[in-house]
Amino acid sequence: MLENYFPVLMFIAVGLAVGGSLLAVGRLVAPHRPDPRKNSPYECGFEAFEDARMKFDVRYYLVAILFILFDLEIAFLFPWAVVLPDIGFFGYAAMMIFLAILVVGFVYEWKKGALEWE
Repeated sequence: MLENYFPVLMFIAVGLAVGGSLLAVGRLVAPHRPDPRKNSPYECGFEAFEDARMKFDVRYYLVAILFILFDLEIAFLFPWAVVLPDIGFFGYAAMMIFLAILVVGFVYEWKKGALEWE
């Protein structure tokens, strides 16, 4: 039974090893130049000490929602790609229609200027 989980455990171990080694190399190689502005906890583009009820630009929320929307729609491509030989042409055509709708929405948002940042 354990042999079924061995590839998954190896994948996790290799991922942790690669991630840890990259963090270690970055820690050793990167220059260390602390700056008061860099070390401040409020690196979000706003002044740290203003009115707590200040209005945020709606574009922050719009970009976040668009990112989540398109990211989740693209996540449907991975399971589709795995079962593509099994579902045949009907599955391929359905995904092409789905992607066409996604592209139309993306072009609409682009033309409306939702992706422009001033």
